[in-house]
Amino acid sequence: MGTCMGCGRSSREISKTIGVCAECLRADGERWREHIDAVHARARRRFGLPGSAPQSESDVACDLCLHGCRMAEGEVSFCGLRRNEVGTLVGGGADDGRVDWYHDPLPTNCVADWVCPGGTGAGYPDYAYLNGPEIGYANLAVFYRACSFDCLFCQNWHFRRGLGRAKPAAELANAVDDRTACICYFGGDPGPQLPHAIRTSELALEANSDRILRICWETNGGMSPSWLDRMIELSLASGGCIKFDLKAWDEAVHRALCGVSNRRTLANFQRVAESRRGRPVPPLLIASTPMVTGYVDAGEIAGIARFIAQIDPGIPYALLAFGPQFEMSDLPPTPRAQAEECMAAAREAGLTNVRIGNPWLLR
Repeated sequence: MGTCMGCGRSSREISKTIGVCAECLRADGERWREHIDAVHARARRRFGLPGSAPQSESDVACDLCLHGCRMAEGEVSFCGLRRNEVGTLVGGGADDGRVDWYHDPLPTNCVADWVCPGGTGAGYPDYAYLNGPEIGYANLAVFYRACSFDCLFCQNWHFRRGLGRAKPAAELANAVDDRTACICYFGGDPGPQLPHAIRTSELALEANSDRILRICWETNGGMSPSWLDRMIELSLASGGCIKFDLKAWDEAVHRALCGVSNRRTLANFQRVAESRRGRPVPPLLIASTPMVTGYVDAGEIAGIARFIAQIDPGIPYALLAFGPQFEMSDLPPTPRAQAEECMAAAREAGLTNVRIGNPWLLR
C-alpha cells in the first residue's frame, strides 16, 4: 500500500515508486516535476542509462526522437544506443541493430489482431492471403532492445539489462520466409532504431516484391516527424498498420508513468491520421492504452477517447489490462470495475470501435 506525498491518502492503488496519486498529479503537476524526474533517474541509473536526455553544447546530436540528445565526448543518449566518440555519433545505425526476432504464427495476440489482415483477412486479396484469419502464415516479430520512454510499468523491462550483439539489417531481412505475411517492430520501441528497421523493411520488400508482406509498428509515438513519415510510407504501401500506445491523457500523469511528455506522441498520432485516408481498409492507425491501476482511470481514457473521436470515431481503440510489472509491481491488476468504467468512458466520448484487448488479466 502506497501513501501519497500530496494528500496523505493511503491506498493499494498508489504506487510506492511514484509516491503521488493521480489526483494530485493532475491538480498540480509542476509541483511534483522535480520529484518525478528524480524517480525516473534512479530507475534508469541501475541499468547504466543516463538519468535524463543529455543536452550538452555539442555538435554531436541525434535526430530520431523527441529527446534530440546532444552528447558531449563520452556521453550516451537517453536510449543508451548512441554515444559521442571523438566528435562522431556512434551506434544505432542500419548495421547496428540491437534486436531479437521470432516467427509468431497468425492469428496472434497482436494489439491490432481484431482489425488487421493477419487476424481478420481485412484488405483481402490485396493485403491479406486469406479472406479470414491467416492460419498457416506467421508474423516476423521484431523486438528492439531500446526505448525513448522510461515506463515504470514496462512489461518488457528486461531489455535494459543489455543490448546484445549488433545485427545488420540484412540479417534480419533474411529471416523473412515464404510463410511470413507481416513484419511487426516493437520492443522496447522501434523509434530509437528506425535506421535499422527502415532498412530492414526496404530489403525485405525488395526481396519479396511479388507477394504480400505487410510492415507494421507498435510504438510509443515519440519519434521525429520526418522518420514517422518514412514509417507511414512503408505501412501504407504494404497494407501494414501503425499501433500507437497512448499511455495517458494528462501530461503530468504521463510524465509520472513514462518519464516524458506525451505532446510528441499526440502530435504524431494526428500526423498518421491525416495520412490514413488514402487506404481505409485495412486500417493504418490503431490506438491502445494500458489501464494502469489507480492512474489510467476513466477520466484519462475519456480524454484520450475525445482526442481520437475528434479525428475519426471509427479509429480502432484497444484498452489493455495492466499486469503488475517492474517498478510498479506493488499495484494490483486492473480491477474489472475500472475496465468497465473505462470502456463506458471511451464509448461516451464517441468512439465506435473499442474493446478490451486482454480481459483475462482483469481482477
